[in-house]
Amino acid sequence: MKKIFILFLFLSFSAFAQKQMPNVTIKSVNNKRYNVKTDFSEEDKIYVFAFWATWCAPCINELDAIKEHYSEWSKELNMEVVAVSIDDSRTQRRVKPLLNGKNWPYTILIDNNQDLKRALSIVNVPYTVVVKNKKVVYVHNGYSQGAENELYNKLKEL
Repeated sequence: MKKIFILFLFLSFSAFAQKQMPNVTIKSVNNKRYNVKTDFSEEDKIYVFAFWATWCAPCINELDAIKEHYSEWSKELNMEVVAVSIDDSRTQRRVKPLLNGKNWPYTILIDNNQDLKRALSIVNVPYTVVVKNKKVVYVHNGYSQGAENELYNKLKEL
């Protein structure tokens, strides 16, 4: 019985830990430091953290698909997409050239030590975390064509 109680407590604290963004600071492609908990905390604004990598075709497809609607979505919903690259030291040099060709209108962060990825227990990309009022309100793993519409519908509910 004691083991069950301890397991229950662990799961409760684990679930609670995932309800807020962690207090992690990472850099942008321009070397500006951002704390994901405090710098993306405007009240009632929706932040979509899209985790991606240069070697991940579904990630790039997802960010391209969101870009097609981003202007209208951000006006209608008071939202911002923050694209977080999890490229490590071997592939990080590919980030800027890829971004030059994409012209994404997002805030681009680079989680080169994967601190944020670990803090959120992310295993695979693409991985999307939606935050509103400093709380994680929606999480989605993977991407298939049309999934951006599902994301939009979820965002409208917030």
